[in-house]
Amino acid sequence: MAEVTGNALVVQALKRGGIDTIFTVLAGPMIGVLAAATEVGIRVVNCRHEMNACFAASAWGYMNKKAGVVVVGSGPAQTNTITPLYVATASAMPLLVLGGSTDRSTAGLGGFQEADQMAFAQPAVKWSQRVDKTERIPELVHLALGKAISGRPGGVYLDFPGDVVNGAVDEATVPAPRREPMIAPPQGDPAAIATVADMLAKAQRPLILLGKGAAWADADAALTQLVDRGIPFISSPMGRGVVPDDHEMCVGAARSAAMSGADAVLMVGGRFNWMFQLGRRLADGVRIAHIDLSPDEMYSAADVEIGIVADCASAVAQLNAALDGRKLAVSDSDWVSHMREECAKNEATLGEQTASPQQPINHYRLVSDVREAIARDAIVTEDGELTMGVMRQVMPAFYPRHRFGAGTTGCMGTGFPYAVGAKLARPDQQVVALIGDYAFGAAAMEVETCARMNIPVVVVVSNNAGIAGHSIQDRSFKPEAQPVAALLPIDYEKMSEMVGGHYERVVDADEIGPAVKRALASNKFALVNVITDPKARRRGGAYL
Repeated sequence: MAEVTGNALVVQALKRGGIDTIFTVLAGPMIGVLAAATEVGIRVVNCRHEMNACFAASAWGYMNKKAGVVVVGSGPAQTNTITPLYVATASAMPLLVLGGSTDRSTAGLGGFQEADQMAFAQPAVKWSQRVDKTERIPELVHLALGKAISGRPGGVYLDFPGDVVNGAVDEATVPAPRREPMIAPPQGDPAAIATVADMLAKAQRPLILLGKGAAWADADAALTQLVDRGIPFISSPMGRGVVPDDHEMCVGAARSAAMSGADAVLMVGGRFNWMFQLGRRLADGVRIAHIDLSPDEMYSAADVEIGIVADCASAVAQLNAALDGRKLAVSDSDWVSHMREECAKNEATLGEQTASPQQPINHYRLVSDVREAIARDAIVTEDGELTMGVMRQVMPAFYPRHRFGAGTTGCMGTGFPYAVGAKLARPDQQVVALIGDYAFGAAAMEVETCARMNIPVVVVVSNNAGIAGHSIQDRSFKPEAQPVAALLPIDYEKMSEMVGGHYERVVDADEIGPAVKRALASNKFALVNVITDPKARRRGGAYL
């Protein structure tokens, strides 16, 4: 009889699922899986912490529309994945964690790193399962890969007792591999589509809200056609770029005025959560329609009139067909011109900041100059309280799934590893992480991973020596208090020097652009440490 190991079965199933990259922190009992992966040409990215491996995998999966796969050990290794599994599920990013666990024969006896890993995972994921037999590995890996991306993507956990994954079985006992199903995207109900089309056509002040679900659904072409009819739109942070931010109907710079002034709102692939002020900035009596894969989202703080459970691209295409030949009432109102005036007014308030020559460097000048130094199709990640706030005001996006932020959970520490995963998914595109010094510290040792694996990410650190600079320290603590929110203004660039990467320290605003361009041209991991104003705070109200 021909025997096959559980390790080989895992890798075979991943290959059949189109996975060519897995992330890990090397640990037992899963080392055999990693060894088997290298033997069949799967790239294994060994990170320095399980959280970072998971965040990188989430970004890789989000870019490729596949499950990002992470292989980790038992006990603390697995519990370190719970936060990113929760983030992936809440932020609708596809992540599959394959976690090793104690042998079945010692369960309950206090074996090495024994923990109830299924209980830890369950609240953070959309689906979880323990592999009970070696023969079932292909079947359960197939299910797990599908669960991570089907419907609304999210986190999935598959648990591998050590004796199961390292065992061997007769190949004849292993069920035949399952095919990848062709899943037709759900269409919108025709009557509901007609109602929403009529709502948009008759509205004097319509507004479209775009969420990350629209990016995942590849709804960019259909949504561009819809806004081209003269309907203004604003986007969630990671929904930006589905319709380019420089489209004439983008009114993100007048976000508050748009939301409070609209008489009809269509939410596409987003949520009425904190990113859209829970819908509470909308005007009384506003008509609200919502397109999403999940009917649960139709119940929120917003007073949704009609929900369409459908694929975003399909439903918006149906709306376009229903609106063809109709004149929209907005064309006879002053809504669009009013929104453009509000945008121009808000953008003007930032002009002085983005051109400031001050030292330490103004955050708006930093983001503005990075924006001018990178390609239009660059993938950008953002992280850190002040940095994210300024990025949302100043840094545009022009393509779907090209912008990564903290997401629904507001989790800090995602910016650097998201950039790592995005660069591995799109090696021919520029990937720049613009992150605060506190946020950088959460994943800083991944500089070694980037150097070892030749991942030429460019990290720009906004070094204002604190959490939101010194504003929290100054506001919340007495002058004589110990530094709790304040940090040392250390030479972060030396972390890149120590691994042989490109490194620069910038104190003069005029050097921001040239330094970023040199970092990109180095074609290796690069870190630009920019000394920014510790007393600075976010200004204005655009793109909050």
